[in-house]
Formats: sequence, C-alpha cells, structure tokens
Amino acid sequence: MADVRPIHATHYDLDVVGSLDKVAAPPYDVIDTEQRAGLLERSPYNAVAIDLPKPYGESGPTETGDDPYARAAETMDAWREAGALVADAEPAIWAMTQDYTGPDGTARTRHGILARVRVEDFEAGQVLPHERTLPGPKKDRLDLTRATRHNLSPIFSLSTKDAWPLVASVIDPEQPWGEATDAGGTVTKVWRVGDPTIHEQVTELLSGAQLLIADGHHRYETAIAYRDEIGGEGEHNYTLMALTGLDDPGLTVFPTHRLLSGYAGDPDRQQRLGEGLRELFEVTEVPVEELNPLGEEGVGVFGLYDSHHKRGFRLKLKDVAKLDEQLAGKPEAYRRLDAAILETLVLKGIAGMSEDDILAKRGLGYAKSVEDSLTLLEEGTYDVAFILRPIPVDQVRAICESDENMPPKSTYFFPKVLTGLVFNPVG
Repeated sequence: MADVRPIHATHYDLDVVGSLDKVAAPPYDVIDTEQRAGLLERSPYNAVAIDLPKPYGESGPTETGDDPYARAAETMDAWREAGALVADAEPAIWAMTQDYTGPDGTARTRHGILARVRVEDFEAGQVLPHERTLPGPKKDRLDLTRATRHNLSPIFSLSTKDAWPLVASVIDPEQPWGEATDAGGTVTKVWRVGDPTIHEQVTELLSGAQLLIADGHHRYETAIAYRDEIGGEGEHNYTLMALTGLDDPGLTVFPTHRLLSGYAGDPDRQQRLGEGLRELFEVTEVPVEELNPLGEEGVGVFGLYDSHHKRGFRLKLKDVAKLDEQLAGKPEAYRRLDAAILETLVLKGIAGMSEDDILAKRGLGYAKSVEDSLTLLEEGTYDVAFILRPIPVDQVRAICESDENMPPKSTYFFPKVLTGLVFNPVG
C-alpha cells in the first residue's frame, strides 16, 4: 500500500519574501552557474541558495574552504529568524496546477498534489523506478538532507489513482496561495488544503495506488539511504512528492534526443557509423523540417542528422530479430523502447560504447528539442544527432512494473516541478 500523508510543511511567508515567483527555482540538476546567479538576483531568499549551495556536479568544500551543506542549513536558520520561512502548525496537502506549452507547441494544464509519501524499498512494489542512477548526485543530496533535515525539492511521481478531483473540490481556482512562472513560461499555482476530511480521503484513495517515479530517482534513493541511516520510526520515513494521476489529461512524456561527438574529422569512424546504420536500418533522406519522427509507426524509428552531410535522414529498423536476440529476457515493453534500441544496437553496437561510457556521457550528450540538437551540431559541440519519438505513458508504466530500468534520459517529463513550493521536514 502506498502511504500518502499531509505535510507539516516548512514554507515561505509570502508577505515577507514578496511572492512565490521570486523565491521558486527549477530543480537543482537543471541549473547552471549563470542561472543560479540570476535566481539569487531575483531574491536573496530564492530556494536555489539552499537546494544548490554550490554549482551542480561539484563535490567537497568550495574554493573558500567552507562546507556548502552546512551553509545551506545556516541559511535556512537565518531565513526562519527573519520570518521568511515558517513552520505550519497543522498539516496540509497542497494542490498544484501547471499551465504550460510543451515542446510540441500544444498548451496543456497538468494537475497534481504535493504530499509526503512513506519511503519504501523498490522491491516492495509500491514505488517503482524507471531509470538508472549515478552515485555522485545521491551523495550530494544525502549530504544536503543530513545538514538541512528537509526534503527541499519534490520528487515527481505518477499515480495509478488520481487524487486531484478530491482537492479540486475544495479550492478556489481564482485564489491560489502562491503562483510562479518559470523561464519557459510555465505557470505553477499552489493551494493549501488543510481539511482533515480531504486528507483522509486522499490517503485512503492512494493507499491502493502504485507510484511511478517520473523525475527524481536520485532524490528517492537518497530518501531510502537517509531512512536507513537514521533508523526507527519518524518523519525521516517519509519524503516529499508531487503526485499526478496517470490519466491526467495534462500529462505528457517527451523524448530526450541523443547526440554523439568525436566523428568530425574522423572519416573512418564516420564510415563505420554509416555502414552500420545502413546494415540495420532502412535509411531514407528527409527534409530537415521533417527530421522529427513524431507520429511514425513501427519499431525503432529515428531521425538522423550529422554535421558532415548536413542532411536529414529517417531510420527504420529492418528486422527486430537481432534486437530481440540481443535483448533476450527483457520485457517486450523494454525491447520496443526507442532509447533501449538505440543504446543496444547503435551506441553499444555500432559505436562501441561501454556501459560506463554511457553513464559518464563520454562522447554522448542529450538535448530536449530538435532545435537544440541542431544548434549543438552547428556549434560543433556534437557531430551526430539521433531524434527520438515520445514514449507512450502506458509503455512507461509497463516498464516500471517489470524488473527493468530504462537507459538514462529515456523520458523527459515536461514541465519540471519547481523547488520552493513547500519543504518537508525529515528530522
């Protein structure tokens, strides 16, 4: 049973900080140094100061010798003293909407709730992952949790049962508690729902649900490690989640495109790649504006563009037999996943990459849109782009319910859930 509860939240006092828009931030792992500085210019109380107390990817003390995690905890203490952060006397579930225009140009509204969820091992089957993780980000998040004793950034999960109608029945759509607009134009609104009856109904409804982690695998594995480290019962047995129903009309899963480097100026590598692709795929030239294989039917369909030929191609897998042979024992939903097909046949097969190469992104990059992919090739950062199709939500669910995890960056759940809406105490 999934155990979903209201939060005894730590949150901003909007009268003190000005507005949620000034203090909310994107998740830590999508913020670069320049963006971090820009967020702090918006407000010294911006959540990035505590959720990302040093540039993402760095480890250990900063150049000045201080401990960034201790600094994050000290910052939270200072904000409490200034009245910028307050602790809720009573628990609440927080309703959330996100109005956005996706990479496909379609406007949508995604609905969800913010709540705390009991941390369970994946083997228990209540909370399911779908992507592999790396040790570095988990250590970073664990050090931050130890210091601040809070979940600062919510894990985004999909629920097989939808609690939105329960909270929607008691909120005023025109009077959110707070509202924030991110750099991409997504408008996030949140409402505090303090009604104990609604809390009980949400807990009861979701007790029969499975939760599929969409974004925040490292944060969830950090929550497991923190729970085990502290031991016993207490707030540390729960973690902060944003939950959206799998059937929510605003839920979409976009692809993350793959980019290869090290091919420009190396005719032999270019030739091996080209010959390997023609052996496995039907290759047809297409106009660049038709590079995106969105809507194409079939197993293993990709767009291809390289900086050498500067032309677009459509790749369609000729025969699934070799694929099924190499992925024998994997569930069918995984064997038909474009990211797994590309990883198995192209990255590991033709390009000769190892698992470590892929995890360390040696010669491999990612882009969220076709436009970004082509720009990175034009700038010379990468040489070859593979354009992938979106993944159906049902396929994500089927893979989550199997024992298999997708390759890194298989899914792109847009928009991201902001940090700073609420914080969840864990000790």
